Amino acid sequence: MNLFHQNRCLICHEVIVPSIGWQAIFSIDKEHHICLVCERKLEQIRGDQCRICSRPFSQVNDHFRNGDVCHDCFRWEEDPKWQGSLQKNHSFFLYNDFLKEVIATFKFRGDYVLAKIFSELFKGKISELSPDLLVPIPLSDKRQYERGFNQAEALLIEAGFSPARLLSRVHSEKQSKKSRSERIHLPQVFQVHPDVNVIGKKVVLIDDIYTTGSTLRHAAKLLKEAGASSMQSLTLAR
Repeated sequence: MNLFHQNRCLICHEVIVPSIGWQAIFSIDKEHHICLVCERKLEQIRGDQCRICSRPFSQVNDHFRNGDVCHDCFRWEEDPKWQGSLQKNHSFFLYNDFLKEVIATFKFRGDYVLAKIFSELFKGKISELSPDLLVPIPLSDKRQYERGFNQAEALLIEAGFSPARLLSRVHSEKQSKKSRSERIHLPQVFQVHPDVNVIGKKVVLIDDIYTTGSTLRHAAKLLKEAGASSMQSLTLAR
């Protein structure tokens, strides 16, 4: 008799070995989507970190820190055009080699099911933030067609939330190939859909990776100008 359903890790596809004990036998645990070996390869962001972008200060030289913010965020906040556009970014993990490969498999190779791995994390954090609107960063029509889905929307949907599709992308060049300076000086890459009402709303933007913060700040700036009361973001990796 098989008392346990044998789930396989969505990353390495090995059987997930359940913990044997009274709790496992007499209660129904949440479904596990990742094995312990793969879970240990994910580096959670902990400890002293930038007040705005969640960058761990253990990862930067003291010369690139200005009080409680990293040098990148300090420069964003120095610029009157961008000052205060993004109140706070929350990220779960460091973008290490392991997570880089997981995200590449997820969004570039169409393995949508990998979004399930992070559903409980997103569910918990979103409940804590209690936003009025959850806005996924949109893809260009070309990217959406190539991938078959928007990875930011997938992370939201698998966590049980409905995405508020308030933005569309008007600049389709890949920002991942651009330098920080090129990203900052891009023209606005998004537009707000007509008849969108965000006045007085707490908005949380959703994306997979926070890199320089340019994409999120472009979106945040637009929605703040449209009347949002606060703009935060939640990303899988930093």
